Amino acid sequence: MSGIPHDHYQPSTGGEKWLHKRLPIVGLLYDTLMLPTPKNLNWMWIWGIVLTFCLALQIITGIVLVMHYTPHVDLAFASIEHIMRNVNGGAMLRYLHMNGASLFFIAVYAHIFRGLYYGSYKAPREITWIIGMLIYLLMMGTAFMGYVLPWGQMSFWGATVITGLFGAIPLIGEPIQTWLLGGPAVGNATLNRFFSLHYLLPFVIAGLVVVHIWAFHTTGNNNPTGVEVRRTSKAEAEKDTVPFWPYYVMKDLFALALILAVFFAIVGFMPNYLGHPDNYIEANALATPAHIVPEWYFLPFYAILRAFTSDVWVVQGASFITAGIVDAKFFGVLAMFGAIAVMALAPWLDTSAVRSGRYRPMFKWWFALLVIDFVALMWLGAMPAEEPYATFSLIASAYWFAYFLIILPLLGVFEKPLPQPATIEDDFAAHKSGRTGGTKQFVDPTPAE
Repeated sequence: MSGIPHDHYQPSTGGEKWLHKRLPIVGLLYDTLMLPTPKNLNWMWIWGIVLTFCLALQIITGIVLVMHYTPHVDLAFASIEHIMRNVNGGAMLRYLHMNGASLFFIAVYAHIFRGLYYGSYKAPREITWIIGMLIYLLMMGTAFMGYVLPWGQMSFWGATVITGLFGAIPLIGEPIQTWLLGGPAVGNATLNRFFSLHYLLPFVIAGLVVVHIWAFHTTGNNNPTGVEVRRTSKAEAEKDTVPFWPYYVMKDLFALALILAVFFAIVGFMPNYLGHPDNYIEANALATPAHIVPEWYFLPFYAILRAFTSDVWVVQGASFITAGIVDAKFFGVLAMFGAIAVMALAPWLDTSAVRSGRYRPMFKWWFALLVIDFVALMWLGAMPAEEPYATFSLIASAYWFAYFLIILPLLGVFEKPLPQPATIEDDFAAHKSGRTGGTKQFVDPTPAE
């Protein structure tokens, strides 16, 4: 299962041997739990278990909520109120599901930015990274369709605005939009389609998560140094790794307990803090909200979507070259999806031979700006589409694309990295001695020119 040499499951009893020959499920679980894992992983490697918990929470609470939900425009809002008021534990289940989505995206953003900083997308983990980005896209689609189900004002108008984006695609946009909506406008067919897909996609995500885990179990985990585990012998591999059980299982469970303490406090005492009050008003096609905004986790890409207006010279140039086919609306859609696409292309855009950002002094500053830029885009997405927010959104959007398309490729050419540890064992020993007053001794593994 893994390319790292280690002891595999050996059935001992007759029953175990019989089962192992026919369905090696016990061996699969054993190899997963005893997977050799780099011994120097830090606390940024806790988000995997949080994401696994969130996926399980969303599926379980979703299945129970569906038992009491009615996907019809005349009854959906009332069925949500029924869940909140009449179903035993209904309010808690709904708040767990609502806020579970927010925790899901907090964890996935931390997971993605950790991968971007430590170079987890680099060879041989490109496929793992691509699968992760596919999971992220499906999460966004599932969350958007779930936001429509309560059939409040933000549900209805959010669906109207977002599905309208597909209509901006030249030639094929309107047929696609009509197909998505099930008719000329957001209505009962739309709600039924979104309900069906919202229920289905989490199971698709679960399948991709299994493939994602399988992928990095094959290549091995990345680690803060970016140095690979030695695989020439089992003895050397053991110097760089520890078994996933019990070391990282207990560490991850401890971190999960701390995060869940905060999560349940929010669910219990401020469950609507991250929501929008307009969604507690039943959908009304004749009353447009003053300010239509998506959920907070969509805001950075919503800001990018709105940033490219007809006044921007790039949009004007694209419109001129394509004889008006690419207008401001279509360009905004391309920019929004392009902002995700450039993240997916990071394995090929990053030209540095050094994997981890820990040893890249120039990279650290540009990456810190990227994190600040992402937070700024999130704030700007919640602001009205007017000045000065429009200009700030354009600047922040420009930096997002510049980081991936210009800065990242050029850093690999001009940046002089710091010396790296020769092995994971050296890094672990250096940090351990550093805590006890010793001196870190790293070597530069790059050959002299």
